[in-house]
Amino acid sequence: MKILVTGATGQFGSIVVDTLLKTVPAASLAVSVRNPEKAEHLRTQGVDVRHGDFDKPETLDQAFAGVDRLLIVSADGDNATRIRQHQNAVDAAKKAGVSFISYTSVAKADRNALSLAEVHRAAEKAIRETGIPYSFLRNNWYVENEAGSIQGVLHGAPWLSAAGSARISWASRSDYAQAAAAVLAGEGHENTVYELSGKPRTQAELAAITAEVIGKEVKVVDVDDASLGEALRAAGLPDFVVTMLVDLQGPIREGSLDVESDDLEKLLGRPAQPLSDSVKAIIGQ
Repeated sequence: MKILVTGATGQFGSIVVDTLLKTVPAASLAVSVRNPEKAEHLRTQGVDVRHGDFDKPETLDQAFAGVDRLLIVSADGDNATRIRQHQNAVDAAKKAGVSFISYTSVAKADRNALSLAEVHRAAEKAIRETGIPYSFLRNNWYVENEAGSIQGVLHGAPWLSAAGSARISWASRSDYAQAAAAVLAGEGHENTVYELSGKPRTQAELAAITAEVIGKEVKVVDVDDASLGEALRAAGLPDFVVTMLVDLQGPIREGSLDVESDDLEKLLGRPAQPLSDSVKAIIGQ
């Protein structure tokens, strides 16, 4: 059996590969990367390193050849780019005769109001239409997404929130990636949809956890979307990032990331990493 992970030199994919190497022979593992030189450390361990670029479909034919189980790690970019790239990957998987596709999606992708959910709905639909058995890994929010706020309060800034009392089901990138590895290397995951999430909490609760970790008071300041945007621009974020982050706030307030599920812990076979440990990792403790 040959398992292949796309985006294997990225933050998420690299954790998946490292996790798989603990239980899967390196000879059974392949990776598809845009720059094979960045995966030389995997090649030296016996992993089959292949060149694959979602924007160059011709490279994917060879990258996916002979693959049994595939993880498509969702790409970065604007919605149109991501939808096109994911379609290219799905088409190549079908052409190569892949027998199982897992895909990193987003929480409640079928009904989520977040603008980025459009990308994942399109990918899930494309995968279903191939007729290939699948597993959709609907990752909730990474706690690492809040690194800016966590680093800010460490240096005395207030914790700004436009989410109000909305709950977000944060978990660590590492836990999501290890769950993906469990699905790839495991059995019985055909045609499954996993809502992968931690315990739902508010921004104020995460700020309180951060305060406990850093040992000082964290002031939470509730702001409206416009004020949040102004603060983000003042912090030096590019306009397109500011627009994206501000646009997320309305759907978050409506509950787009509020998920009660034990799927993550079931796949991990253990409790999810405490948010306090994730905060410590973000600040380098």
